[in-house]
Amino acid sequence: MLHLKSDMHHFNKPFTSFATQVRRGTFGHNQTPNKMKHLNRKIVAATMIIAAVIIGGIFQKATAQTMYRLTPGKDASIKVLGKSNVHDWALTSAAIESQGEFKVDGDDQLRGLSSFTLSLNAKSLKSEHESMDNRTYKTMKADQYPKVTYKLGSATVTPAQKGKYTIKATGELSIAGVTQTIVMTIYAVTNTDNTITCTGSEALKLTDYKIDPPSFMLGAMKVKNDLTIQFNLTYKK
Repeated sequence: MLHLKSDMHHFNKPFTSFATQVRRGTFGHNQTPNKMKHLNRKIVAATMIIAAVIIGGIFQKATAQTMYRLTPGKDASIKVLGKSNVHDWALTSAAIESQGEFKVDGDDQLRGLSSFTLSLNAKSLKSEHESMDNRTYKTMKADQYPKVTYKLGSATVTPAQKGKYTIKATGELSIAGVTQTIVMTIYAVTNTDNTITCTGSEALKLTDYKIDPPSFMLGAMKVKNDLTIQFNLTYKK
């Protein structure tokens, strides 16, 4: 009887329920509080890594880098403006090839410009006088160097107002076989049809490209050293 009572006393001891063991984290094996804290830290760290990957993917998708190409047409033009001791003059070309990688986010906000190239045939520059055009091509050594090219090195985009931006661009401009690094300001507008229009102007000197300011008519007409290049270009995906 004594042994029976002892066994009954052992049987009647309070026991920990299955649910309680699970809640305490002791079911199946004893885990100390330190081990549980270590496990929790690993779970939190893994969760943060997964969240970072997901958020990074969403951000990369939202801020897409897309190649835009120049839309041809009469509105796409480059003008070269100059002066002489007789009159002002202008040359215009619409035969331009250009493209750039613009970074645009999901709200159609321009965030960056990572690459940009432009080229035109020197002989596509035209004035109102054929004789002047021929003199220009000779001065630019157009037969030897038929292309005028520009390649972007770096760019910083700054919002000006809604849909309008200022781009500070540093790149290399090649004329008559001579390449110079120039820094210019471009004004960009994101249009409702998902195109991007870039306008601006840049002052140059003929002598920067080893071109001596020419004179004509036995020196009666002398071209000045200063030039201004103006551009109006629209790009589309």
